[in-house]
Formats: sequence, structure tokens, C-alpha cells
Amino acid sequence: MEQSPSEQTDISAVIDESRTDARQRRIVDAGIAVQDSSNTMSAFEYLRTRDIDVHVIERVLLEPHRRRSRS
Repeated sequence: MEQSPSEQTDISAVIDESRTDARQRRIVDAGIAVQDSSNTMSAFEYLRTRDIDVHVIERVLLEPHRRRSRS
């Protein structure tokens, strides 16, 4: 059964979003590791130079209780 163009677009959007989320999750996890091994400013710079949104950076580095659980 062939998919309609709108169904194909919807599927492509989900795939693209999940790839971005997985990539960002790896970067954020690495940034948290930098914070643990070095300091918060180094972690901030690491994440900022990798285009992680500043609101996400602030949340994961300054409010660890608000981090998503690692699965």
C-alpha cells in the first residue's frame, strides 16, 4: 500500500526530529559529564558551542533535579 504525500511528510518529520533529539541528548549528556569532571562554565561553553538552546543549558546544568531521566 502506497502512502500519500502528507503521510510521507509526517513520517519524515518524526524521523528528523528523533535524530535531532538523539544527537542533542548525546551532546547534553557529554556536557553534564564535562560539568562533573571540570566545572559549570566549561560545560556551558561546551554546550553553547554545539548549538544547544540556552534554556536547556541552564536547566540541565543549574537545575539537575529537572533533568530528564536517563534511559
